[in-house]
Amino acid sequence: MSSVIAAKAECKTEQAKPKWKKVLKYWPLYLMLLPAIIYFILLCYVPMTGIVLAFKDYSFREGIWGSPWVGLRYFKTFFSSYDCVRLLRNTLTVGLIKCILEFPFAIFLALMLNEIRNLKFKKTVQTITYLPHFLSSVIIVTMMQRVLAPNTGVLNQIIGSMGGDPSTFFLMEAKYFFQILFSMDLWRNIGWDSIIYLAAISSVDTALYEAAEMDGCSKLKKIWHITLPSIRGTIGLLFIMGVGGLLSSGFEQIYLLRTPGNMALADTLDTFVVRIGLAGGQFGYATAIGLIQGVVGLILVIICNKLSKKFTEVGLW
Repeated sequence: MSSVIAAKAECKTEQAKPKWKKVLKYWPLYLMLLPAIIYFILLCYVPMTGIVLAFKDYSFREGIWGSPWVGLRYFKTFFSSYDCVRLLRNTLTVGLIKCILEFPFAIFLALMLNEIRNLKFKKTVQTITYLPHFLSSVIIVTMMQRVLAPNTGVLNQIIGSMGGDPSTFFLMEAKYFFQILFSMDLWRNIGWDSIIYLAAISSVDTALYEAAEMDGCSKLKKIWHITLPSIRGTIGLLFIMGVGGLLSSGFEQIYLLRTPGNMALADTLDTFVVRIGLAGGQFGYATAIGLIQGVVGLILVIICNKLSKKFTEVGLW
């Protein structure tokens, strides 16, 4: 009892100390934290000053701060342009595919891997599934082009052997664009995303499974009533963070998959920003569109976080 009282007294004394004394006492820890702080300040916060370009008629001669202000002109131009609806529709479709449609597959893979009892086979499957994550988009798209090539591609050869038309140019037809993007992105990321869920599943108390087995629960019931509720916090956090990228479809994959045949669907906000910003030199206009993406992503994260905390008691903050 006396040790508990002494520990509480010591804790109160520690809390009563000025903050600068705490920093001096734990200076090695703060020193280790310093590189990370400098990194985020220089590479994340300082570049944010460039947001003012969205409200300026930028010129190289005048510089960012010397260029004249134009107010909300770029935002009005974008929302009144004929490209606005098409770009938003394409970007939202790609965002829903990546953030919503692909989301459950990593959970399913983690649940299946968790049920494998042969450790050697389990590690082999894990390695095979998350290796594509380390391949660049250029390599993956090149592989996809070879697989889907007319006449010589693997898929067309299979179709031809079954009596179908082996000359289909899948990448030139718009109706296949979203299916190709979904398959490619899922193959690349499913294994890597499942690692987080596997880590969360490994922390579930095994006594819960033993008690469920004694009650006669099947594997599916154990997954539904024990595993999924135990990792719902991890699922909720990753879903909230994923929703923030709903208007960020990613540039590399979309740009590399673009062809004259699928251009109507492959033109998104990210490719449009690069085209008018870097290629067209309209830096203010491109910054304004990028700012719209960031603001909408922030609003979506805040809304999802509040809804998640209200219904599941899980949130980022």
